Amino acid sequence: MTLTYPLIGNYGVPSYETKDKDGIPKHFESEKIQVRGLVIHELSLVASHWNMSMTLDEWLYKEKIPGIMGIDTRSLTKKLRNNGVMMAALVVSSKEIDDEEIKKQLATTQDYTSEKFMDIVSTKEEQVFGNEKQTVVVIDTGVKNAIIRNIRNIGYKVVKVPWNTPIEKILSHKPKGVVISNGPGDPQNCPETIDAAKSLIEKNIPTLGICLGAQIIGLAGNADTYKLKYGHRGQNKPCINLDDNHVYVTSQNHGYCINPDSLKNSDFNLWFTNADDKTVEGIKHKKQKCIAVQFHPEASPGPYDCKFIFEKLKTLMEEDTSAKK
Repeated sequence: MTLTYPLIGNYGVPSYETKDKDGIPKHFESEKIQVRGLVIHELSLVASHWNMSMTLDEWLYKEKIPGIMGIDTRSLTKKLRNNGVMMAALVVSSKEIDDEEIKKQLATTQDYTSEKFMDIVSTKEEQVFGNEKQTVVVIDTGVKNAIIRNIRNIGYKVVKVPWNTPIEKILSHKPKGVVISNGPGDPQNCPETIDAAKSLIEKNIPTLGICLGAQIIGLAGNADTYKLKYGHRGQNKPCINLDDNHVYVTSQNHGYCINPDSLKNSDFNLWFTNADDKTVEGIKHKKQKCIAVQFHPEASPGPYDCKFIFEKLKTLMEEDTSAKK
């Protein structure tokens, strides 16, 4: 990952040990750093914040994540802007680095588009947050902690399950609803999750998909997905709610998207669209209690304009009437 802001690390990093009542770290969205390397222009030699417990350099060192500074990251960004997402390597050597040899090695490395990330990012065992009577199951395809926090805030116990959990196991928790989370990579590399989503739709279990989860739900309902050239990365992406024509500022981080042309032959109606490039940002099932958004309603970071999406899920879960068959 490369950052375009020229000076990084001014505020340092807070402690993992500061947790909420459910034992979820307050200041982190994951249990570990998820990037494999960090590229910046300049590392601040001084970090100062009342809440910091370590510097950025110490954090990377602690988690054994390589970083490099002194790079013209804005020039690098221009290259990425022209070429789209690219393969890259960070190389350390006491001798002069042979660029051509590194390029040859990189050419034989597995392309990230074909990499299977789920066994890396998903939980290996079930985790429970809260003790309320009513449960929301979260299928973990790389879930952010803020998604769990938001479900807890609307009053439900959360059971987080691995990405490939079969529908029978999901239903054994008697869920009031299910959330299929965000995560990395191509949604078509999650066939077990797609199968579970199909069953959830068929059984009319209230379901919300977020980011990767939205793409998985789309595939489960006969839509198609495709890879964006650049992806959408940022905290100020405008999306239009087609129900009321309101524009919301959203947080986004994805490289794949639902094909808008495929919706006409799918089980979904378009709900949100991207104001910049007209890509699909949200879908609603035509009959069942199933909704999905491509953006991150939980934000963290970013604006909280779309936290109402979790209230939409709650409404679906609390409705007594079944969807039309």
